[in-house]
Amino acid sequence: MIDKNSPLPLYYQLEEQIKKTIESEQLRPGDALPSERELSESYQISRMTVRQAITNLVNKGYLFREKGKGTFVSNQKFEQNLQGLTSFTEDMKARNLVPGNKLLHFEIYPADPDIKERLSLDDDELIYKIKRLRLANEEPIALETSFLPVKLVPGLTPEILEKSLYTYIENELRLNIGHATQTVEAALVNEGDSKHLKIKKGVPVLLIQRETYLENGTPLELVRSSYRADKYKFKIDIERK
Repeated sequence: MIDKNSPLPLYYQLEEQIKKTIESEQLRPGDALPSERELSESYQISRMTVRQAITNLVNKGYLFREKGKGTFVSNQKFEQNLQGLTSFTEDMKARNLVPGNKLLHFEIYPADPDIKERLSLDDDELIYKIKRLRLANEEPIALETSFLPVKLVPGLTPEILEKSLYTYIENELRLNIGHATQTVEAALVNEGDSKHLKIKKGVPVLLIQRETYLENGTPLELVRSSYRADKYKFKIDIERK
């Protein structure tokens, strides 16, 4: 299992062994990892080497420690590819997860100057403000606030928002969504959002802002979201030009 004649460091080999047991679901989220002593004896390597491998896996999110209790397998993060424009519902279904929404706020009101500028609205135009808690298998993943022009998406109701907003826009309103620009940055969750996301105040989150456009270039929505950094990660494939 561990090749001491290999040029690969022993701690790295152990990391890979543990990762395989997690990815093959031999060890599942919440399962306890054998102690450093047990791993050291099992693989005939030093406890310092074992400790380094475990620390690396903790830093990478595969494991977590609880003081006085031991080391456990973490819930694995949901991964989203940034090279395609999908809704949260579509993204979760693609992972064989059950998407869910909890509508926290639904309001129609005149846009403030910043929103009006970003959505290219006239002074007297109204917008929807929609705040939803996004769930995967009934677990809170993200807190999302969306702004959409009422004239562009007429007839929107809380009942429609219980399903997929993009499905309503494309299938019912026959609008073609074209592209979006998105920024991602790190932030610390505030007290109000932490309660909805079921994490502690000050825990890191991924703060995401997306501006979505129809195929003809018309601004469709502005979305501001806080994703749990312990549950979500983003992936992008980059080609050398």
